[in-house]
Amino acid sequence: MKIQIVNKSKHPLPVYATELSAGVDLRANLDQPVTLEPLQRCLIPTGLYIALPQGYEAQVRPRSGLAIKKGITVLNSPGTIDADYRGEICVILINLSSEAFVVEDGERIAQMIVARHEQAEWESVEVLDETVRGAGGFGHTGV
Repeated sequence: MKIQIVNKSKHPLPVYATELSAGVDLRANLDQPVTLEPLQRCLIPTGLYIALPQGYEAQVRPRSGLAIKKGITVLNSPGTIDADYRGEICVILINLSSEAFVVEDGERIAQMIVARHEQAEWESVEVLDETVRGAGGFGHTGV
């Protein structure tokens, strides 16, 4: 699949790290480092702009290494980039650790996955069909 991309960053285009990778790493595009204090959140620019085809979204997700090693994650995970959005891709990072974290220019801060989606056509009804689970909520299906 070909996706149009404008790269206004100082860094190369995102690439898949391996042949079977689902996502590409997004890099911070900063004029100066940004320090995230514990529990602080910040919008980090990437300098990338994309035009997705209709029926697709791009999901912005945390990088597992940053999450486990530094406690840094994407706050609205996964963040969705809609096919009609043409602005800069930015990442909302949050520091869930007890130590300050410095985001450096060019640092890999998140991953982005392109996924097909459907739009629902809602059908208003008075009752829903019955299932074994019924209205059982969180934890209802057992351990």
